[in-house]
Amino acid sequence: MAAASFVQQGKKIVAIGRNYSEHAKELNNAVPKEPIIFLKPTTSYLQSGGNVEIPKGVRAHYEVELGVVIGKRGRDISIADAEEYVAGYALAVDMTARNVQEELKQKGLPWTVSKGLDTFTPISAYIAKASVPHPDNLNLTLKVNGTIKQSGNTRDMIFSIPRLIEHASSIMTLEEGDLILTGTPSGVGPVMPGDKVECTLKDSAGNQLLDLEFAAVQREGGYLYKPE
Repeated sequence: MAAASFVQQGKKIVAIGRNYSEHAKELNNAVPKEPIIFLKPTTSYLQSGGNVEIPKGVRAHYEVELGVVIGKRGRDISIADAEEYVAGYALAVDMTARNVQEELKQKGLPWTVSKGLDTFTPISAYIAKASVPHPDNLNLTLKVNGTIKQSGNTRDMIFSIPRLIEHASSIMTLEEGDLILTGTPSGVGPVMPGDKVECTLKDSAGNQLLDLEFAAVQREGGYLYKPE
């Protein structure tokens, strides 16, 4: 399998929560001592240019992130060896049903529903590792209707990409085509039906590496959120 076809053939999306301290603070969460991991289904992928479908009753939030595409199967990968397992990168948005997540967290329940909805992982094209020599110094931006809402740099990650690979692979085998979402900088907020979202990934010199765009629409049928 070519890593470039990860959207079609990858088996899992390994998402990292609270990996930027300012984002943890804005949601009143403690800064973690080790990476926080949750999974998103690959059925949540949405190719750039598509429509994020927001179910009725859901307060949807954007979270722009750098995605790391795994190039080969590995388990118990060391930090020193982690780069050998990276095939390339993608730009992603971890859409979140924030009101659903908040209720589930308050109850101490898993929040898969808030992250795993269809279309809730908009994803860019793939870029090979060789084209991104410094993944620890990349600028992420997200605009809603032309206004910049998120602007961050991967150097501000609490846990580096090699550390994320080490930790994740100590728990679950990483396979070719898997995607690690590395966390989001501060500035998360709502997306409403009718909104247009545009994201970019640039290197430290300002060269654009990837872009991603999508529109938000109301989902008809399917999941309906009713708060208790």
